[in-house]
Amino acid sequence: MAITTKKTPVIKLRDLKKRFGIGDAEAYALDGVDLTIKNGEFVAIMGPSGCGKTTLLNIIGLLDRSYFGQYELDGKPVDSISRRKQAFIRSKQIGYIFQNFNLVPRLNIIENVALPLTYSGVTRVNSLIVASDILKLFHLNEREYYMPHQLSGGQIQRVAIARALVNKPTIILADEPTGNLDSRSSHIIMEELAALHSVGNTIIMVTHNANLTTYASRVITMLDGKIDTDSREMPKPEKPKHKRPKAKKTKKKLTAKLKRKKK
Repeated sequence: MAITTKKTPVIKLRDLKKRFGIGDAEAYALDGVDLTIKNGEFVAIMGPSGCGKTTLLNIIGLLDRSYFGQYELDGKPVDSISRRKQAFIRSKQIGYIFQNFNLVPRLNIIENVALPLTYSGVTRVNSLIVASDILKLFHLNEREYYMPHQLSGGQIQRVAIARALVNKPTIILADEPTGNLDSRSSHIIMEELAALHSVGNTIIMVTHNANLTTYASRVITMLDGKIDTDSREMPKPEKPKHKRPKAKKTKKKLTAKLKRKKK
């Protein structure tokens, strides 16, 4: 699943705002967010509950259209893209890993993974073949015909990731992908996301767990609907000045030279 490098930012947000309520009850979930994400970045977004992390992820994932400001996806303003085209982009280019898995309980595992392909117009037989292949990558091929309630939390999350990847998206959005898992299962999930990043996928992950940011190439913290810190934009350290011994040595040479001239 190698991804070609693009010079155009995959995501560009300018003065993005999202508000709830009316009048005195009005509040901003997002309040003037400026954000540029390049192709192939692994971005971790952190912050307290209610700071706008999931709202931001939903807008990037084209799940929420009621916002103000500019959003460009691969250099194209999202506002200029029809809803039908947005739905196509969402199904083909963006893979969403939900915190609560969102598996369909009445469908078995292989059918859940194949579901996005079915929505894309792929025949049932072909979609099941593709779903089976991707489940093998996550070592779940022996559980293809299990029902969701028969799997552990870690296994269900791996199924959710497999479903998010079945259409070979270039952008992967993960909302608290390890929020309901133990430490061992969390490590497995993060290793799988890191492997996807290593082949060029753009990953944007919302998390409360600071330990998971070690997998990311960039860490953003949000506060009150705004970006508070951005690791990529931190100022570069100043170059070290000349060491004192060198300066003294130069001074001694200059003093000796002046003495010779006086003689």
